[in-house]
Amino acid sequence: MTASAKDWPDSPLDAVDIAFADLTCDPDPLSLDLNPLASQLGDGAGLPGGVIALPALRQWLLDHSRAYTVRDVVWRELIRRARLDGPAWVIAAVALAMPALRRYAGRLHTGWAGDAYDLDAEILTGFLAALRDRVDLAKPAPYAALCMAAWRAGHELRRRDGAEAVPVDDLEHLTGSRTPKRPYGHPDLLIRRAVELGIVDACDEQPYIDLRLGRRAIEPIAARLGVEVDTLRRRVERIDARVADALAAGFLSEMTSPRVREDLAAAAERRRRIRAARGGARSAMGQVTLTVA
Repeated sequence: MTASAKDWPDSPLDAVDIAFADLTCDPDPLSLDLNPLASQLGDGAGLPGGVIALPALRQWLLDHSRAYTVRDVVWRELIRRARLDGPAWVIAAVALAMPALRRYAGRLHTGWAGDAYDLDAEILTGFLAALRDRVDLAKPAPYAALCMAAWRAGHELRRRDGAEAVPVDDLEHLTGSRTPKRPYGHPDLLIRRAVELGIVDACDEQPYIDLRLGRRAIEPIAARLGVEVDTLRRRVERIDARVADALAAGFLSEMTSPRVREDLAAAAERRRRIRAARGGARSAMGQVTLTVA
């Protein structure tokens, strides 16, 4: 039953619990079909089959805390749904991480003189920012990365307010950025120059800025562009390599000769033709499929 405004809790973590209870109650509880995930894992993973209610899934994950491979697969699916399928899955993802978020909140509240609800809100904000954009699903341990983001946000609030430090213990952390180092200037201006030189294609400029500078999630961007996530990821990695090579050669920080500009323009034209050919092939395959159907 939905809580009234009068009964709505002050703690944002409590509010998530209430919203999750509403989403997972009869007659139409939010559930997850585990069969596609089980097929990714193969026999012997131990993941239950079929459609499972999300509270039961949360309990299964708690009971199998060392099933790291299964946890990674489940959380990649939860994060993907939170990014693409609407607010209900955002609430679901937070709720499935709630045992960890409660544990961090309890530890961070110790010695905290401020409002406990402010600390809860900061923990939740850190988690949501990572859920929305920061966690790269191609990397291992996405759940650990979400939890680390939540912990860091709460810990940073304590630090800003002068509270004594809390030991981090064994929280897992993310690896560093894959983006090439930039020697000068504002990064988006550097990318603009790379576009002008043909190192970055114009159609890739904004997606690249969103992903590498804005650190946005790749799934919604790929969906907007109409390409597979892996295709966009490979494209961005190739841009990384070209930008890194251009930086090493001084093309982005020094004057370039007409010959260099001609070579870069020719390479950009080759990429354009390859991409157009691939797009034409995909279109032709689609037509063949429709004809056969």
